[in-house]
Amino acid sequence: MKLKTDLTGQIAVVAGGASGIGASCAKSIAANGAHVVILDLNLDGANAIAAEIKAAGGKAEGRQLDVTNEDAVKKSVASILADHKKIEILVNAVGVTGPTGVPSHELSLDDYRKTFEINFYSAISLQSAVMPQMLEHGYGRIMQIASIAGKEGNPNMGPYASTKAALIGHVKSSAKEVASKGVTINSVAPAVVRSPINDNTAPEVLAYMISRIPMGRIGEPEEVGDLVAFVVSPAASFTTGFVFDLTGGRATY
Repeated sequence: MKLKTDLTGQIAVVAGGASGIGASCAKSIAANGAHVVILDLNLDGANAIAAEIKAAGGKAEGRQLDVTNEDAVKKSVASILADHKKIEILVNAVGVTGPTGVPSHELSLDDYRKTFEINFYSAISLQSAVMPQMLEHGYGRIMQIASIAGKEGNPNMGPYASTKAALIGHVKSSAKEVASKGVTINSVAPAVVRSPINDNTAPEVLAYMISRIPMGRIGEPEEVGDLVAFVVSPAASFTTGFVFDLTGGRATY
């Protein structure tokens, strides 16, 4: 029996889609037929990924958005709905590492607040903005990109690990709220993946994360994108509130 992964005719929003994991998610989702709206603070990057998708025969567009601005998030989603009438898929790949290589007790509350603004509060804003129309149509797929750091913790990455743990908790609780209404909310917890987010990660922290992976290598963004494309498709209809493992064997739970 053929998998029900065809996304033709669906509108997908990928926040943080100008590079790294977000860009790969956008490409994989578009390759399965969806029209992808790429949201990113980096408009040139978003347009570049959209151009790559269109050159490959897909449908995509780039739009600029500061996800830490709740009003801007609402206006952006309203604009997409005005143009496309619906949003079936939301993938949130927005994220920063925050301070790394520093013990938690040496960080200030502001170090945590800044990371939470980008990694966690924006995720709530995005999800809340698309939810009403998903409930109205009785269908929706939401994917929040979390991290293995949110499940196991990584030393000297306190703000990042804390935001991802919070995100996983939000996914699990909010998914139960809409489980009977046609909307699924899931997350994926990658180990370290080849992505610009790690450009500023302290070398000793990066080495630690790689040493924890039984496969002995880092993940590729395409591996995340392909898994996400499956989870946000009609094929993954009976899974919600779940954290998908993508760690090369580091976590098997």
